[in-house]
Amino acid sequence: MNKVTTLNQFIIEQQAEHPEATGGLSRLLHHIGIAAKKVNREVNKAGLVDILGQAGTENVQGEQQQKLDLYANETFLDELRASGECCGVASEENEDIILFDQGLCLNGRYIVCMDPLDGSSNIDVNVSVGTIFSIYKRLSPVGGPADLGDFLQKGTELVIAGYVLYGSSTMLVYSAGDGVNGFTLDPSIGEFCLSHTDIKIPANGKIYSINEGHYEKFPVGVKKYIKYCQEKDPRQGRPYTSRYIGSLVADFHRNMLKGGIYIYPETDVHPHGKLRLQYECNPMAFLAEQAGGTATDGKRRILEIEPQEIHERTPLYTGSKNMMTKVSEFLDFFGNI
Repeated sequence: MNKVTTLNQFIIEQQAEHPEATGGLSRLLHHIGIAAKKVNREVNKAGLVDILGQAGTENVQGEQQQKLDLYANETFLDELRASGECCGVASEENEDIILFDQGLCLNGRYIVCMDPLDGSSNIDVNVSVGTIFSIYKRLSPVGGPADLGDFLQKGTELVIAGYVLYGSSTMLVYSAGDGVNGFTLDPSIGEFCLSHTDIKIPANGKIYSINEGHYEKFPVGVKKYIKYCQEKDPRQGRPYTSRYIGSLVADFHRNMLKGGIYIYPETDVHPHGKLRLQYECNPMAFLAEQAGGTATDGKRRILEIEPQEIHERTPLYTGSKNMMTKVSEFLDFFGNI
């Protein structure tokens, strides 16, 4: 009988390899796992209870908030607060940072940036959604409240990044800087179990993911690359397959396992891109690099961008290394046209 390794067991085993570890990160990940189970329960009940549809409010981006957005946000905030290891959170759903400035949280050594429910507009039609999270070590003095500087760190300073995919099965995927591992929720025991060890993005892929409905708004280099993907060239395995779900977590997860490239470029309407740097692009870029892929904004490595504000936007190009090299060639060549 194969041994089953749960998320908590895996975390404890990893902690044992670092004698200097205090267990703080382990507790934080444990509570993130609990929050994910709670959100998964509600996602699975969508359509049976009054959790679908819009909440009648907008988030800081001016996007209509879904009821599940608000539920997921509050659930993760509650669990992060309960961990006692997190002193503050930056969330897509809140305009300002949320400070946990009471009790044990004042001594918390970490801050979290998160998108509590990515792709939530898909939930009404039963399409995969996800949660994206990233953990940084605080820069402000322990014992006092966190400050904005704690949240404006470059992605190179990430301690842990991960996501939860609520799909045909529910998976939690994360990296602590030593590879990427995936855990699938076993509903029979209520535990995330190790199912994908040391995930690597294939260097070559045959999938490109981009919302082609905005084709006319794309930079010339992106248009040319799309045409390249569509051209017939049996020697190079083209044409490639176009796959776009509209949920960053779902599209990224598929491409990481199968090989491919995800592109959300700047457009006429969004000249600085649309995805948020701190709680969408940085964690995904961290995971991509840990899995052997790359991630850029078309020019710069995502993880090296110096953030100026919590909800800062950026273009995102990420995926298989060789596909990323090719799209960079197109962007460089047609960059001034």
